[in-house]
Amino acid sequence: MADNTSGGRLGPSASDLRAASLQVDDYNGRLDSIRRTEHPQLFEPAPTSPKGSSNTTKLQTVFLDHTGSTLYAASHIRAHAEEMLSQIPANPHSRHTASQWTQAKIDHARDRLLAFFGTSARDYALVFTANATAAIRMAGELTPMDPKGGVYCYTQESHTSVVGLRNMAAERGVSVQPAVFSKIYDIAAPNSTRACSLLAYPAQCNFSGERFPLDVADKIHGMYAQAPGYDAQAHIPWWVLVDAAAYAATSPLALDTLRNGPDFVAVSMYKIFGAPTGLGVLLIKRSSIPFLNTKRRFFGGGTVAGLVYDRQWQTFRHDIESRMEDGTVNFQDIASLHHALDAHGRNYGSIHTVSLHVNSVSRYAEYAMNALCHSNGSPVCLVYGHSEGTSYGPTMAFNVKDAQDCFVGYVEVERLAVMAGIALRTGRFCNPGSSQKWLNLDADEVVKYSSLGIVCGDDHDLVGGKPLGALRISFGAMTSKMDIDLFCDFLAHHFKDYMLFDGSSAGSVANKTGIEVPQQSDKTNYALTQRSCSPTPVTPSTLHSARTMDDSQENDDVQVEIDQIVVYPVKSCHGWSVPAGMDWAITRFGLLFDRSFIIMRENSTVPMQQKRYPNMALIRPSIDVERSVLVLEFPGQQPLAISLLPENLALQGTESRVCGDVMQVSRILSDEISSWLSSALLVSCYLACDQRLLRDSAGSENSELTDTSSDTMTFGSSDDVQEIGISCTRRHNISFANESQILLVTQESAKQVEEWVAEESLCENPSSEIVSVGPMQYRPNIIVKSAAASKATTRAIEPFEELRWESVNIGFEQIFNVSGPCRRCQMISIDQSSAKTLKAPYSTLARRMRVDGKVVFGIYLDSVLDENHELVTIKSGKLLWVSM
Repeated sequence: MADNTSGGRLGPSASDLRAASLQVDDYNGRLDSIRRTEHPQLFEPAPTSPKGSSNTTKLQTVFLDHTGSTLYAASHIRAHAEEMLSQIPANPHSRHTASQWTQAKIDHARDRLLAFFGTSARDYALVFTANATAAIRMAGELTPMDPKGGVYCYTQESHTSVVGLRNMAAERGVSVQPAVFSKIYDIAAPNSTRACSLLAYPAQCNFSGERFPLDVADKIHGMYAQAPGYDAQAHIPWWVLVDAAAYAATSPLALDTLRNGPDFVAVSMYKIFGAPTGLGVLLIKRSSIPFLNTKRRFFGGGTVAGLVYDRQWQTFRHDIESRMEDGTVNFQDIASLHHALDAHGRNYGSIHTVSLHVNSVSRYAEYAMNALCHSNGSPVCLVYGHSEGTSYGPTMAFNVKDAQDCFVGYVEVERLAVMAGIALRTGRFCNPGSSQKWLNLDADEVVKYSSLGIVCGDDHDLVGGKPLGALRISFGAMTSKMDIDLFCDFLAHHFKDYMLFDGSSAGSVANKTGIEVPQQSDKTNYALTQRSCSPTPVTPSTLHSARTMDDSQENDDVQVEIDQIVVYPVKSCHGWSVPAGMDWAITRFGLLFDRSFIIMRENSTVPMQQKRYPNMALIRPSIDVERSVLVLEFPGQQPLAISLLPENLALQGTESRVCGDVMQVSRILSDEISSWLSSALLVSCYLACDQRLLRDSAGSENSELTDTSSDTMTFGSSDDVQEIGISCTRRHNISFANESQILLVTQESAKQVEEWVAEESLCENPSSEIVSVGPMQYRPNIIVKSAAASKATTRAIEPFEELRWESVNIGFEQIFNVSGPCRRCQMISIDQSSAKTLKAPYSTLARRMRVDGKVVFGIYLDSVLDENHELVTIKSGKLLWVSM
């Protein structure tokens, strides 16, 4: 975890937030001890030290994703491991001693969980499922929804799994009615109901944290108890399912306090205890069991009391638990629940104590985030919900805004959080209704963006300045005040007083990526940002020019020298530097052989990327031009030679998805290649190629091969495409590159960033080793520098002036268009030599170099050549003309 104490706190100081009403409960001073003993994974490994000396460990992770999954206790895991080594958990369907022991553990676990949820086996049955989603599905199957007038109603804040029941209802001929929570009593009223129906809602919204009462079933029951013809012995027409997965993690269900509780309650174990992950439960009200729809479309082992194989006859077990738990239950994980409950009780006392703690953390976090303001008084964070008069749990969704009240992309915030050791969640959190509500997205917008290739989890965070998702922090039993302080420090350090550059000043130049880059005003002197440990973010308009432009230099073109050419034959692997002085061809797809291959997992259509598989940086390619062979090397493995001639490869058509575009590619059918790659990356994978980018037997670009990329995803109108910054026409010309054919960086810009990295490193820790960040760290295709005075007739180039370039020429002929700045991700902080993740340079660029809120470095070039153009080559040392 980065040390944020140097340079002064930018957010509210600890003293500002230490008011009595904002004290964070710490279990009577035990929280720090609990965190260090039960959750050592939060801290850096303790250094070895002489006997008797202090070896205090440093926090390395600020974990704020407890709604996703909370942290398991070390004592829970150790106790479970010890039991697995001393006992023999066995299939409970057998009858030997070990099986009987296992069955007793299962029965006892049911009782202990029921007590934890504030009820008993007298009132509720507890059925083990794979997860909360499986529990929700089971509840839908068991509800006798009537196709003759029945309704499935779910509230706006429902999780995707609850919304998903609408398909099941529709298949039964039951009408589906989404609703805001305030309308459910009108919908469920006796005079509005015609037949057996199901209402599902969350006890706590997993998007905003908004809470809803647990007594909904009781109130609906009360309406029917006073209606004419009420039969106390029958089930009322409405069944109620409560999704308590988020709520039960930090709050007591207290089902025994409800006169008429819900028919079903779905809960997840890992959200409460951190482990086990493959276990959920469905609580079923005992009084509802006689009315369940038990005509099942499938049954598994252990659910039947008698069965014949050659006749449609079977009889089921009488207890609902055995009848619904298909096959063998997850008995080892169920056994571990005892240790989870023991650790939970030992550390926190009860779920009531946990509730008090997380509520105090939530209040503190709300105050701290609301107190984060820019110098002009505008808030840094827009928090969704958490208003007075409404109950909220320990979950906060928000977006960051700049000093001009414009949104900062949540993907950029997340990337910086990752570099800072902060775990949070981004996106729409599998909650379509809440995301549409809080982000002001209507159904037509969501459908349109999906048709344009925008999917949940991709990097499209803003469209026309409007967020498509949010950031979410959530708190658990072990969240501390320090976690909130460090998170607010992070927000202040990176975003307080930050102003997005929108190109409105000094003119702007529209480009093909939808990003606007400023034109430099004539005769303007630009000053570098002040050098300090808390730098003011800079934009292209604030970058310096040490010279004063005279009239003869206005709007001049510039000569630059190619310093290095780098080809990446395999997408996301290490680059290969073209030997100095060697001519290298430029094709209509970019540099010859660049990103001609991708590595694919067997069960995925998305190419593997270095961000997820850092060891891809250690796969080093080289190209034997004379033999038309690509050679791959990896530590500890023999070199692998792959022909660059399609006719020498056994190929099979398959599908791949690159940046949302569906492409038809060719899988290389070679066990040797697949085994080599799988061994290197420790995952089953294979190599695929784009034949257009390989040579034919004549040794030239294979332009006669079918242009399979024409089968790409169909986009919407040109206006839609421009709105989201995706080009629907360039994919067939750039193959496996993400955004454009060629990435160009300058030595001057790389050197400037390296100086910034050194300054910040010394500010944080004067004794730290300075990390070298050269231009190769940015994975460029072409590195240029100011031309030597003996070669050039123009001035030297300045850092970042490439953002103003429009085209690149060889002599008098234009070869490349500049399509815009390159948006960077944390991949540039993966050391390409060791595959280790570094803080620099991404975190530095994020504070210093953004355009329209996006972290940028380098520019994209697109070849203007077509297939009929005569061969064009470049080499190191060659001069290029740049037009502005």
